[in-house]
Amino acid sequence: MTVNNSEMKLMQLIWENEPVRSGDLVKIAYNSLDWKKSTVYTVVKKLSDKQLIKNENTIISSLRKQESVLSDKSENVINKTYGGSLPMFLAAFLSREKLTKSEAEELKALIDMNTAEGGGM
Repeated sequence: MTVNNSEMKLMQLIWENEPVRSGDLVKIAYNSLDWKKSTVYTVVKKLSDKQLIKNENTIISSLRKQESVLSDKSENVINKTYGGSLPMFLAAFLSREKLTKSEAEELKALIDMNTAEGGGM
């Protein structure tokens, strides 16, 4: 399931404030994103249709964790843009951004944990 940028912005506000009354979410979105009430309710409806949030008695809360939605979004980008190749994605990223030693060590540890030999999969 794909989540567009507007939906992701509102999801971020929901995660940060949940459970949140829909009227309060309208105020938060206005202050943070300069969105009108109608925009908020349109995006709430889309997120609800995608079963990412629930809106019960004007109380909005997420149905999926932030990490799960971000993981899906990342996977979608890698699949669409890099043909599903994580090495191609990393090569493109690293051609512009240099990692610190700490970041490189953290990535190595993640790779080790999530390879068949490392026991993560």
